[in-house]
Amino acid sequence: MLIDPSKFHRIQRLPPYVFKAVDELKMAARRRGEDIIDMGMGNPDIGTPQHIVDKLVEASAKAKNHRYSVSRGIVKLRVAMAKWYEQRYGVYLDPETEVCATMGAKEGFAHLCMATLAPGDVVFVPTPNYPIHTYAVVLADADLRTIPLGEGGDNFFGRLENAVKTVWPRPKMLVLNFPHNPTTKVTTLEFFQRAVDFCRENKIILIHDLAYADICFDGYKAPSVLQVPGAKDIAVEFYSLSKSYNMAGWRVGFCCGNPQLVNALIRMKSYLDYGMFQPIQIAAIIALESPDSVVKEICDLYQLRRDKLIDGLNRAGWAIEPPKGTMFAWAKIPEQYAHMGSVEFAKHLLREAKVAVSPGLGFGPDGEGHVRFALVENEHRIQQAVTGIREMIRAEKGCP
Repeated sequence: MLIDPSKFHRIQRLPPYVFKAVDELKMAARRRGEDIIDMGMGNPDIGTPQHIVDKLVEASAKAKNHRYSVSRGIVKLRVAMAKWYEQRYGVYLDPETEVCATMGAKEGFAHLCMATLAPGDVVFVPTPNYPIHTYAVVLADADLRTIPLGEGGDNFFGRLENAVKTVWPRPKMLVLNFPHNPTTKVTTLEFFQRAVDFCRENKIILIHDLAYADICFDGYKAPSVLQVPGAKDIAVEFYSLSKSYNMAGWRVGFCCGNPQLVNALIRMKSYLDYGMFQPIQIAAIIALESPDSVVKEICDLYQLRRDKLIDGLNRAGWAIEPPKGTMFAWAKIPEQYAHMGSVEFAKHLLREAKVAVSPGLGFGPDGEGHVRFALVENEHRIQQAVTGIREMIRAEKGCP
């Protein structure tokens, strides 16, 4: 063999894809003609609001928009993002120095890690976690240290304090994500105040992923870490239009906050890309300037789906607490199936109930014992999934 993949240093640092086994079973079942209800990947199933699509079509027809764009985002898009923060959180951002458009939050986070981390730099990442929060650190050749998230609050900060005392070299970065994927945990501005104080005291960069800012239920409103006075001294926040505006495939995100970190990302991106297709950026401006009712309609849809899933599973004997945020439900595996582990249980659900979910192990070792449902099927399909799961549980308990 002329090319030896074992010599691909960064690729070799990536573990086997945990979700692959379930994905392969799902595709094989569909090839056999089975109707699989896919609640695995958090991929919105509803189209982007029409007024945003219309703007994309209009802008795409203009030849001047077909040229190379700007890697950090056109000025009007960055201004729109700054206005969004001011209206939503009362946070002032300088669109020239404190906002960078990204091709989705994943791209921005990964490239920020590459721009700011050196081999051996220590990064704290709570676990379980969204995989990019772990593997962007790995791909940057930094030293990943996971901190169990638990219930957050005092115990989490206690674990952080202990980790700082026992780790060498001292940590360079802390990554947070609330509302949290996959566990759906939410937090408060007081929590962010403690996080900012902790990072300032220990000279740590704070990165917060606010991907689910708008997908909140039961009166809960997700805070921004940038609302904490002085947060911009050490923190940046990533926001994405993927979930709030059903624009997942458009790949529009932002990095906002500390100007030194934003500038590092801008410099990195200037060598790697020419930015998003300009008509997408123009349409993204329209999205950010949309009335609140646009986002509320999307959020209300997820709440209806959440209620249908949670109520149905609770009646089936699978107790799950309703999440207050995200487009997911995080479910502890029922006791009778706990011995299987999350991967085998996810396979079992697929085979017996015809429902695809994400095994918790895919989000790190602390995710074991759970599965994640994505609310990406309509209410009728969710009811179908609940019925299949209920029948599976009853049959395997020996109930008539």
